[in-house]
Amino acid sequence: MDIKDAGSSLDSLVSSFNTRISEIQQLVVARNMYPASSVSDLSAIDSALKVLELQLHKIKIRMREETEAIPKAKKLIEASLQQQKKLQNLSSVVPSYVPDRVTKTTDDATKCLNLEPSVEDSFVSLKLEEPAPKEKKGRVSPPLFYISSDELNSVPLYMKQRITLEKVNAAINDMATYAEATSQLLTAPRKKLKENLVERAMELRDIAATETVKGKHFFLETDIRGPSLKLDNTGKAILTLLRHLGRISETRIGHHRVILLLRPH
Repeated sequence: MDIKDAGSSLDSLVSSFNTRISEIQQLVVARNMYPASSVSDLSAIDSALKVLELQLHKIKIRMREETEAIPKAKKLIEASLQQQKKLQNLSSVVPSYVPDRVTKTTDDATKCLNLEPSVEDSFVSLKLEEPAPKEKKGRVSPPLFYISSDELNSVPLYMKQRITLEKVNAAINDMATYAEATSQLLTAPRKKLKENLVERAMELRDIAATETVKGKHFFLETDIRGPSLKLDNTGKAILTLLRHLGRISETRIGHHRVILLLRPH
């Protein structure tokens, strides 16, 4: 209700009560013509007036509370609309399916490594209330910088082709999984690696020590195995698009094509 409308309604109500009081006053004058019965009539009229005054007071209080609540309600509506707009912007960027970074990505990476538990680990697993092992200091999860619909629309049509926003962001999820597997392989103790992974781990460590790759999350082109990103025509087009948008860069070290994950500018 608008404040002006609330004031107008209150004025109408007060005018109605004043009219009623005027009628009662006229009735009192008429009753005074009969003094014998005027006392009881005046008492009844006085009681009726007190009831009306009490009701009017309650109405005024209620109207004041409603009027004071209008600005607060407007601010709440504005905040809700802003929050709705933010959520709509987020939903346009995030793909329909985003895997759990803590469980799925780490589990997939561990499966890629095929780490063997040592005898010491077996005994540790039997201990009760054993605290969870802490990650090595300085280790950071691979970035997940999804692209927005505006970014995708800014890409030239010949490069965009039929690629959708959901496909590109799903590919970003896959690349984070590959980079996490590489990171775990780089930091895993040698005694926990299977023999067929030792040579690969040493090779990756040599790659990670180069000036181009040092300090960055990366994976090899040969790591691309899906489920969303594959080395087919669509997958190569997605890689080209992500290079154009500054999400990845590529370099060749030895006989390997190395893909680096980048923070967008």
